Amino acid sequence: MALMDFLNRQFIDVIEWVDDSRDTLSYRFPDDDKQIKNEAQLIVRESQVAQFVYVGQFADTLGPGRHTLKTENIPILSDLLGWKYKFQTPFKADVYYVITRVFTGNKWGTSNPVMMRDADFGVVRVRAFGTYDFKIVDPVKFLKEVAGTDHHFRLDEFNDVMRSRIVSIFSETLAKAKVPALDVATRYGELGAALLEPLNVAMRDLYGLELTAFVVENVSVPPELEQAIDKRGAMTAIGDLNDYVKYNMGNALAEGKAGAAGVGAELAAGLAMGQAMLQGGMGAAQAPSQPGFVPGAAAAAPVAAATPALLTPEQVAEVLGVAPSDVLQELEAGNLKGRKIGTQWRVTQAALDQFLQ
Repeated sequence: MALMDFLNRQFIDVIEWVDDSRDTLSYRFPDDDKQIKNEAQLIVRESQVAQFVYVGQFADTLGPGRHTLKTENIPILSDLLGWKYKFQTPFKADVYYVITRVFTGNKWGTSNPVMMRDADFGVVRVRAFGTYDFKIVDPVKFLKEVAGTDHHFRLDEFNDVMRSRIVSIFSETLAKAKVPALDVATRYGELGAALLEPLNVAMRDLYGLELTAFVVENVSVPPELEQAIDKRGAMTAIGDLNDYVKYNMGNALAEGKAGAAGVGAELAAGLAMGQAMLQGGMGAAQAPSQPGFVPGAAAAAPVAAATPALLTPEQVAEVLGVAPSDVLQELEAGNLKGRKIGTQWRVTQAALDQFLQ
């Protein structure tokens, strides 16, 4: 009798785990260096799956229910162990419980500005933050790429590992979607829902995860873009050039710029813009309500015409409306083509035009 008790203590006959932590993503069943007995009972509860791993190789995945471990229901593990027929001997393998419920309210955010290109504003620096909900849909890929061999992988560890990865995927997806900067800054409530499926394509493929919700709570943009947003909002009700000139002159009066020179300058600016609009210099003049349209954008055309053929980073920054450090960063990355002479960069007008396309 004593011998039988000793032998029974050397084998595992029931494998089960109850999650009462609410923040566990995966848990390795502690075998205490024991072997799993023939026809042992595996209990998998709702919102769990059990993943067998044998000598570093992923084997069978079993869903919720009570399973008697036999050759028939663990065929991959049986093949790895060399069981051609029914087995009778105990065996050793790691059993990972992976939680498949939805984990809600996880925070994400860009610690540094994300660079995006815009047809109206060139290179724009954007900061964003929000929340996301996720669940594990591929236990093997999740264990392989995220949790690893951690015996008890929790949500705080997941956030540390995945925060930068999610921001990286968000940045790449935003760039591929080519959403105008004005829409990113003013319609971020819709942005999260629009980016959800493109984000999930990458999340499933890379990490075995699926985002059930992705919320962009706020987007921070440079001051010049904020001014353009305010101006577009003020211009919503304006329908023709005459009203636009009156609008600019009214602003000048309100700001105390309505001296003789001030009114003359505002009137000249309005007439110049009108001529540019009539000549087709502003392609969006016929549809001022379309997303990304900014009144006054045509004023940049004469400036571009007078731009030198060979530009310094400071001149490029002035044309793009960004900081010189942003231009240098794009040059070092190879996104903007230029020639470095000693310690100084020079950029041709053709290279700048190609960068903005």
